[in-house]
This record gives sequence, structure tokens and C-alpha cells, in this order.
Amino acid sequence: MRLFPVAAVTGLVILGACSQEKTDVVHRETDGELVPTMITRDVVTMISDSGITRYRITTPLWLVYDESKEPKWRFPESLFLEKFDNNFNTDATIRCDSATYYRDKSLWELNGNVRILNVQNEKFLTNQIFWDQRNHKVYSDSFIHIERSDRIIEGYGFESNEKMTTYTVTRPSGIFPVSDFRGGARDSSATDSVTVEPEPEAAPASEKKAADEQPVQSRPPKRAIDGKPLPSRPAPVNRIDREEQLKLKKDLK
Repeated sequence: MRLFPVAAVTGLVILGACSQEKTDVVHRETDGELVPTMITRDVVTMISDSGITRYRITTPLWLVYDESKEPKWRFPESLFLEKFDNNFNTDATIRCDSATYYRDKSLWELNGNVRILNVQNEKFLTNQIFWDQRNHKVYSDSFIHIERSDRIIEGYGFESNEKMTTYTVTRPSGIFPVSDFRGGARDSSATDSVTVEPEPEAAPASEKKAADEQPVQSRPPKRAIDGKPLPSRPAPVNRIDREEQLKLKKDLK
């Protein structure tokens, strides 16, 4: 799916905006790489696709560069974006200090204190992340901090689906029980990669009863990564960029 600014909507419809919104259109001869063709302030805009509302964008400043070699939108003074499912339920929210949308690539670049919350109430904190709408994936090479209900995952090299419900950290630097993380001192563990998928739906009662009647067999631990069970008290690993971690974790206090 492709997004276009108010002045060049194709296939998408801008449904509404805040009454305080102010738009300036640049008519004079200017350098399209440096000067935006449109400047909009105090924006609250709903965007629909094929008659279904998909996004709500809230930002103090929206710059449109239609005449640059690589057409783009810029949001230099923060961005709050809500993503909706077909029933207008929020399935993800994004906050960041600044953002750029590359129109021809259908690619978002989100920078500075990026915070993402998915439908499972999991939190993702990083300094930079990319959202590829054309290929329906989210990825980052920056340090990322993920808060789940049962554990904290940290590392580098992140890839996810658009809903942020199935994701992989390719270079995890630590996996911590939530109680240890919030308590201060904690141990850590590292593996080659961590992949997280949504919890499977519960089986019907009839199937559960039949399963309970089967002979008990030995089973591998449920909490495992790449087939290996997680230790209850992980062993320490090599030191990573503590300054970058501490910067992100200030928001958790």
C-alpha cells in the first residue's frame, strides 16, 4: 500500500483533520531537495484505503517534498501513528522523535526514542527502526529493548511482521526475567537468535480431555530457544553497549 500527501492522494482518502491544522503551499521556484512543496502544522489526520480506515497520524509539523528526486514526507517534530485492523481496532501504536516516509518505496524511517506497543501489550524501544509497507515487515540493526509479560529481551538485529506479534532478534545480548530486571541487579544469557510467535489458541475442551487420557510422555520444556531450554538463572555474557541501553531504559522508570 502507498501513502500520498493531501495534495496528491491516489487510492487513499484523508478523512479528517484537527480544526487547528494550518497548511502552507509553496508556489515559487525553489530547490525541491531543500524546500518542501507543502507545510502542514498541528495535524490529526485519518487515512483510509479501499474504504477502510487504516491509520491516524498526529504530528505538530508535516513537510511534503513532492519535487525532490526521492519524494518523501518528513515529520521533524515527533510523530504518533496508530494502525487499525479491519474493525477499526488499534493493533499497533508508534511514537518517535522524528520520521521520514519515502513515497516511492513505501518505506518509513523512524528515529529517536522509538516506542512501539503491539496488541499483546508488548513494548519495543529502540533509536531507529524501518517499516517496509510494501513487503509488510519491520526491521532494525540498532539496539532494541523488548518488554514482554514474562521476560525482557535485548539485542541487535530485529525483524518482525507489521503487527509486531511475530519477531526475531538475530543477535540477542540478554534475556531477563521481568522480576530481575525491575529489581536492579540481574544476570543475562545469550543465544544465536530469539524468535517469538503469538501464543496458540486454546484447544477445545473435548480435545483437551482426550489428550489428558493419553499416557504421559516426556516433553521438552516449553520455554526454549532454538530447541534449547532457557536456564532459570542465565549466565553472564560479554559486555555490550551499556550507554545505549541506559538511554533507552530511562523511560521505564
